[in-house]
Amino acid sequence: MESIDKQVSLYMQGSEFGDPQIKEMMTGELKQRLIEAKTEGRPLRVYCGYDVTAPDLHLGHTITMRKLRQFQEFGHDVTFLIGTFTTLIGDPSDRDEARSVALREQVTKNAQTYAEQAFKILDPQKTSVRYNYEWLSKLSFADVISMASFFTVQQFLTRDRLRNRYEKNDPIWLRELLYPLAQGYDAVTLQADVQLGATEQLFNLMAGRRLQEAFGQKPQVCITFPVLVGTDGVQKMSKSVGNYIGIAEPPEDIYGKTMSIPDMLIMQYFELLTDVPDEELAEFRKQLENGSVNPMVLKKRLAGEIVTQLYSEKEAKEADEHFEKVVQKKELPEEIKEHRLSFKALRFSTGEVDVRRLLTATGTAASASEASRLINQGAVEIGGKKVTRYQFQVSSGSVVKVGKHRFVKVINTD
Repeated sequence: MESIDKQVSLYMQGSEFGDPQIKEMMTGELKQRLIEAKTEGRPLRVYCGYDVTAPDLHLGHTITMRKLRQFQEFGHDVTFLIGTFTTLIGDPSDRDEARSVALREQVTKNAQTYAEQAFKILDPQKTSVRYNYEWLSKLSFADVISMASFFTVQQFLTRDRLRNRYEKNDPIWLRELLYPLAQGYDAVTLQADVQLGATEQLFNLMAGRRLQEAFGQKPQVCITFPVLVGTDGVQKMSKSVGNYIGIAEPPEDIYGKTMSIPDMLIMQYFELLTDVPDEELAEFRKQLENGSVNPMVLKKRLAGEIVTQLYSEKEAKEADEHFEKVVQKKELPEEIKEHRLSFKALRFSTGEVDVRRLLTATGTAASASEASRLINQGAVEIGGKKVTRYQFQVSSGSVVKVGKHRFVKVINTD
């Protein structure tokens, strides 16, 4: 029993439901499910789904991935589910406005990178990777109507974001109401014992419980966790917002971006993204409150822990040295990647280069909109001069600096 209690405590650590009664119920159900599984001599079937809204996973995704890894370490069956079908619908849980329907080609392309990146956290030998297009695309219209009969529109409109849009008379697309049905059917197909997700997705996870009961299955245990606030300290971490830390980024970028988070996020990041013992975290919290520690010291420890987890201790040390040299001492890094390209294709009629296109072409910005935002924020330097306009005179061999830790030397091939 002690081992089961230990598992329950570990799996529920950091969980957040918004309603303490739901947390108490799920904790009790999880313990009972573990007892039953032990008696039956079988592992629990545990999964978490990830919609492919961008090519890369970020640190926010690793909160549930780290929990999946904990289940793996106790011998349970883990499925990393990639939402190749649900992404096409769009989940209204995480935003007030309707999300644009993703293109299937882009979803397929993005999904290819997810599993590989997930293995930075998960054990590839113990992970089943599934794609829900496999079963959701085969449902008939009669199947969908049948599942819809177990829910009312009123139940959906109790959700804050949908209710707010309804009260403002903003559009609520019918396809958005179908999303919980699709995600719920994932649980049925996988015959899940446990599903992990973000706190804002609790409705969707509970829909899975309802459908499992309708299909004669025992309802899954739902465990939800808070979303990670991005590096801006305001909005949830998201690539579209530009406040993300991608888990496949170079170690020095992950380290540098972690060092840029506001001080108020230090403890949340420690708690959700690292394995630092609770006793040590309590001491960190105390030191921050009484001002006995420089927050930068703790950020360095945090950045090192995250890079070590995703890469290695050696690369974390090198990232720290890179940060001290480039950011703290404001020196150029010893090695700067060269990018050869035609300036002619980027020039305006004035002869100046379109910096937005230059940044996207060199990969220092993910999109033209991100490039524009970086320029407007004064985060771009070329040849040691700050760029304040989209048009700039660029010489071959110039070093382009974006933010505090992205550098590239551009070579004109014309």
